[in-house]
Amino acid sequence: MITTRRNPLIWLFVFVLFLGWSCNDDDDMTGIVDPDLETLEIQDFIWGGLNIWYLWQPNVANLADDRFSSEEEYVEFLNSEPVPEEFFESLLFQRGIVDIDSYIVDDYVALENSKVGISKSNGVDFGLARISSSSNDILGYVQYILPNSDASDKDIRRGDIFIEVNGTQLTIENYLDLLFSDNDTYTLGLADVANGTLVPNGRTVELTKFEYNENPVYIRKTFEEAGRKIGYFMYNRFSGSYDEELNAVFDAFKSEGITDLILDLRYNPGGFGYVSEYLGSMITGQFAGEIFSRDKWNPRIQAEFDAFDEELTIQRFPEKFRNGGDLTSLNLNKVHIIVTGSSASASELLIAALSPYIDVTTVGSKTYGKYTGSITLYDSEEYFNKEGINPNHFYAMQPLVLEYTNSLGENGKDGYDPDIERREDITNMGVLGDRNEALLSTAMSDILGSPAKFEDFKIPYYDIVTYSKLFSPAGNYLFIDRPELSEAGKKLVKRNK
Repeated sequence: MITTRRNPLIWLFVFVLFLGWSCNDDDDMTGIVDPDLETLEIQDFIWGGLNIWYLWQPNVANLADDRFSSEEEYVEFLNSEPVPEEFFESLLFQRGIVDIDSYIVDDYVALENSKVGISKSNGVDFGLARISSSSNDILGYVQYILPNSDASDKDIRRGDIFIEVNGTQLTIENYLDLLFSDNDTYTLGLADVANGTLVPNGRTVELTKFEYNENPVYIRKTFEEAGRKIGYFMYNRFSGSYDEELNAVFDAFKSEGITDLILDLRYNPGGFGYVSEYLGSMITGQFAGEIFSRDKWNPRIQAEFDAFDEELTIQRFPEKFRNGGDLTSLNLNKVHIIVTGSSASASELLIAALSPYIDVTTVGSKTYGKYTGSITLYDSEEYFNKEGINPNHFYAMQPLVLEYTNSLGENGKDGYDPDIERREDITNMGVLGDRNEALLSTAMSDILGSPAKFEDFKIPYYDIVTYSKLFSPAGNYLFIDRPELSEAGKKLVKRNK
């Protein structure tokens, strides 16, 4: 039994076991603990996890199985970058070009909370955009306010524009420090738009972040027009903690007998892939057991999973929740989905997965383009899960480990261009869920047979910089959380010991 993994050769040994290769029992590898490695345990964890699971492991020379010929060479390599975050970055494939989204955290508790909707927030969900193409100054615009948050009883609302933080103009260079630092309290300086020009209006709002549990089920309405019942549902993250609330939405739609559905994912950056599967079955229901999506892992992991059980890399439309509860399904043959550049990962997975089966009409602007999934890797003895976790630190990794496709082999790698284009006017946002709000109105018009044309909606163009949701620990990630994968991994390792 391997008792330690503080040795690069032990890492390779564990990897060999994981892949089912043979190993000579006479190799005296157990119990070796190098004192230098004990001080480099985080770097050791990073290299080992990426060497086994990283999607682009074959493309990174420093992650090759034969990269090190001796323990001394491995220790020297780990010592080359003492900062764990920088060491992690150095091992990624074409960072910012191919791998945009892998990340590491120094507090896995905050990461776990964020994945189920719990994170520090003052309640203002916002976007940032350049004031002009020739300026580095940027503005913030409020997308929505979270109920029962610090902002919910302050003088700030959807559509408000802010240009200053603590009296300092927001710029490309300073917005990270001003809005996303460890400082939980800041004051926004607001502005109005007059004749296309931003004018400070003297209003300020002090906001404080505290731990907040966001319910992603934000708005549900039914509109009756021209003999049709049109359900509208705004869903803001594929959270793993609100299955009952999600199902209740579809219970209500089913009891009301809706004929059409508008699913608003404009501010939904993603979340758990299995929740996307739930939502897909709630919209449909007639495709239970059919392929929802497929995984493509790095070549060695893919080969091992396929040899063990090909179903491990196939997801199917479910009939029930994981706890055995029944899903409420509408059996629809079409859906309108509202999207923006903030719509990513599990949102795009849903679009991809439904498209081979029903008519999916997207309304809004181009989606983010997130076609990969990630798993959380912990510093533990065997499988990088939380069993036997190292108590000496709280680092965890969220590397990209797979590419998803739908049943036809397609995904949203380049983002989805909308079928009906209409950008949000950040100077005139409208009221979410209101019949006259621009994107909802456009989707309604299409359903009712009078499609709106984009040229009818000439609005000021602003170059979007980013969105506040991307800076929560959960970001815009597609989280892969499947018990069968974890159990299979344990069996694959144990099988060869």
